[in-house]
Amino acid sequence: MLIPHPSMLVAPQNTLGNDMEGQQQNFDGPLMPNQSNIPSEFVWPDNEKPCLVAPELKIPPIDMKGFLSGDPQTVSKICAEVSEACKKHGFFLVVNHGVDKKLIDQAHKLIDTFFCMDLPDKQKAQRKLGEHCGYANSFIGRFSSKLPWKETLSFHYSADNSGKTVEDYFVNVLGEDFRQFGILFQEYCEVMSNLALEIMELLGMSLGVDRECFREFFKNNESVMRLNYYPPCQKPELALGTGPHCDPTSLTILHQDQVEGLQVQVDGKWYSVAPKEDAFVVNIGDTFMALSNGIFKSCLHRAVVNNQIVRKSLAFFLCPNREKLVTPPKDLITMENPQAYPEFTWPSLLEFTQKHYRSDTKTLDAFATWLREKNK
Repeated sequence: MLIPHPSMLVAPQNTLGNDMEGQQQNFDGPLMPNQSNIPSEFVWPDNEKPCLVAPELKIPPIDMKGFLSGDPQTVSKICAEVSEACKKHGFFLVVNHGVDKKLIDQAHKLIDTFFCMDLPDKQKAQRKLGEHCGYANSFIGRFSSKLPWKETLSFHYSADNSGKTVEDYFVNVLGEDFRQFGILFQEYCEVMSNLALEIMELLGMSLGVDRECFREFFKNNESVMRLNYYPPCQKPELALGTGPHCDPTSLTILHQDQVEGLQVQVDGKWYSVAPKEDAFVVNIGDTFMALSNGIFKSCLHRAVVNNQIVRKSLAFFLCPNREKLVTPPKDLITMENPQAYPEFTWPSLLEFTQKHYRSDTKTLDAFATWLREKNK
């Protein structure tokens, strides 16, 4: 059921006027539903404009409880399903994951609370140019065209047990009043990290390597959590909530609210991934594609917007510890399948995608070329 956001019931002063073209933009989510003429910076080229109605992508619901049961027949079936999906497009669902529904619901409520604050309050956490954490209103300042119709808040999570990185972030950046935000999202990230490590066991077995191989690699992960807020857009046929991209990270665990928007490109055609309240959408990122020696695919995906209701999502991006060398296990390097990409550390790929390259299907190839030139 579509319930209009409260901000749609009032008519606040425009933050993006028709005379703003070419000037510095301000994107404030709760005020955007009233923009009847969206600025040209948000209009995507004809060959990239969204198809608002796309066929649903059939992706396997992976039963994590069944996988962890240890039943050989069940585990074998699940690994085969994951392997098939990840070789084709890198997307699957996880169900019976054991994550408390109350925790998920509370996290979604806090998304509303944060993004409905006044813009100056949100901008206390403004992301600095070249950095990947903080508040971003449509990546203004980073890109000059094809801007995404969204706001985000991203923050760092460390699994090395050295401190409460998420809680400290909210208190240090936004103040003591945000400690409960920090406590809630600290718990959410810890739960996501544990789930990600279980999924890494599954991916390892699906690739035919030791079950502990990737779990051990990501044990002390230094990951990123992102809150996404997509306000209604009066011309959704012209804009995109998130442009086509592949995640440069290792693994994404996404929880969508009940508003459709996620689309995945398979064999040149766009498909929608329908929201399922009891499931997480999982997809392979470029870093794990390199770890799998190109066997598992990082796939192009995007988010479309609508003209009726806010869409929200919670995205946990699993990343390795910054000192880990990203290189495939020896079992995945053969005469028939030699090492596809040079070894690297995650911070170098992050630098490349934040400062030098807008992520797409060729990110890893472009990064490999850049890395070789840099290391000469």
